[in-house]
Amino acid sequence: MKGKNNFFRSFLILLLLMGNMITSLARQSDVPPDFEPNLSTPWHSVLTHIYFLQSGSYDVDKASLPFLNPGVDSLQARDLAVKLKQAWDARGFIVNFDNVPREANYIDSVSERQIFAPISQTPGIYVERQPDGQWRYSTGSFEDIEAFHREVFPYGSDLLADLFSERGTVRFFGLYLWQHFGILVMIIISLLLHKLLTYIFNRLLYQGAHKLGYDKIVRPYLLPVAKPLSLFVVFVFIALFYPMLQLPAQVSFYLSFVFKVLWPLFGILVFYKLVDVFGLYLESLAGKNETSIDNNVIPIIRKVLKVFVVVVGGLFILQNLDVNITALLAGLSIGGLALALAAQDTLKNLFGSIMIFIDKPFSVGHWITSGDIDGTVEEVGFRSTRVRSFRNSLYYVPNGKLADATIDNHGLRQFRRFFMHIAVTYDTPPDLIEVFVQGLRKIVDIHPNTRKDFYIIEFNEMGDFSLRIMFYIFFAVPTWPEELRARHEILIEVVRLAEKLGVRFAFPTQTMHMETFPDKSSLTPKYDMSMNEFKQVMEDYFAEKEGKKG
Repeated sequence: MKGKNNFFRSFLILLLLMGNMITSLARQSDVPPDFEPNLSTPWHSVLTHIYFLQSGSYDVDKASLPFLNPGVDSLQARDLAVKLKQAWDARGFIVNFDNVPREANYIDSVSERQIFAPISQTPGIYVERQPDGQWRYSTGSFEDIEAFHREVFPYGSDLLADLFSERGTVRFFGLYLWQHFGILVMIIISLLLHKLLTYIFNRLLYQGAHKLGYDKIVRPYLLPVAKPLSLFVVFVFIALFYPMLQLPAQVSFYLSFVFKVLWPLFGILVFYKLVDVFGLYLESLAGKNETSIDNNVIPIIRKVLKVFVVVVGGLFILQNLDVNITALLAGLSIGGLALALAAQDTLKNLFGSIMIFIDKPFSVGHWITSGDIDGTVEEVGFRSTRVRSFRNSLYYVPNGKLADATIDNHGLRQFRRFFMHIAVTYDTPPDLIEVFVQGLRKIVDIHPNTRKDFYIIEFNEMGDFSLRIMFYIFFAVPTWPEELRARHEILIEVVRLAEKLGVRFAFPTQTMHMETFPDKSSLTPKYDMSMNEFKQVMEDYFAEKEGKKG
């Protein structure tokens, strides 16, 4: 209850302030009190029309004289005079008589004709010097007057305004009593409409998001959209129907100024909130992986879109206020060129980051190599990329440099290669080498993280001090620690198999052959088993290994 009392108290204070403003504006008048109809110049003709439709000097017959062209009856002239004045006042268009020419032989410098448009926003409505030397509204302007009036008073709202205006004669705070009543009714309807639309939009947004499975975005993102969207609709409603009140031109001018700023402002708020919803949609497309570069780009996209909404909305407001946007953008372009020349490196890095975001040569968490840079990507920013080296130091690399450099992305490998030579001693029998190679292949086949469709394990070289077996395999693991773990497991199995078969690994040595000493056995091992016996030893080894797993 206390909140309602405060609201109505604030409302009454606002009405009083509005009444005082309207009174002061309605009393402003620069027209001489003894003015009589005169069509000798554009200034006299336009003043005749405006002056005799004001309160205190209202005479529609005199006001219609600038419309009485040959072939136009008095009723049509009266109707056109009233409609044009109504539409100009409703839009807040005020004739600046200081700019209206007072020369009877005035010639417009653009069209080189004897015409003059009193309001620049309605260039199709103008006075023209007639053959009799009098300045009257051009017959060609009459259709524009009718169209302009229908635009300002849609859906026949002018008929309702005329009905009330004919019945009201009491003035209060510079306005008729019916105008005060109309202002009060419009405010009440606007408040009720705002409450109703806010409720409807809340329900619609909640139900729509619930059906699509986006419940988590309703309260923080969608529900805040309902209020500015409701206010946007309410101000559009007020802007369409406040001309019915036929307020003084000065008041309509300021109200029109407010509406031109406010309803685009609420539109900006709506789209600003919707950018967050769009960002959540992009996150759902990118997935939940925190190391994905998409999740790092989405916040940047959200910020850029918000800036875009604010800039475009600001330009729209300026255009509504009749600011020359073309000249403004041209001035900004010249300033932008000077700024671009002064910040070439910064812009290069900016465009470099854009190219990284588009091409995606690497993501956060990838191991990359580029020139002297070797490490894991930690963050991709607008200016630079942070790479953590394996010494735990941090590289700050300008994105312009990375965009032009050759990058070896180890993180995008489908498989990780492992290549080495296994060197065995020269005294190893061929049959044992054959069995050992078969065992190595089987180790690769049974390991869970090796590539099975392609590997090379062959005895392919006789070195200076050893027989060399090529061991060329691939690991199907995503990270370097997992690769090291897989290497460990493979090498352990290789050593165990060699130990089981009696294979000796070679290392750089020089062998000096001596005569056999008495009562001393030779150090050279003796292999007295056949190939089948070697194979049986290998099979027993793997059978024993499988038994331990089981």
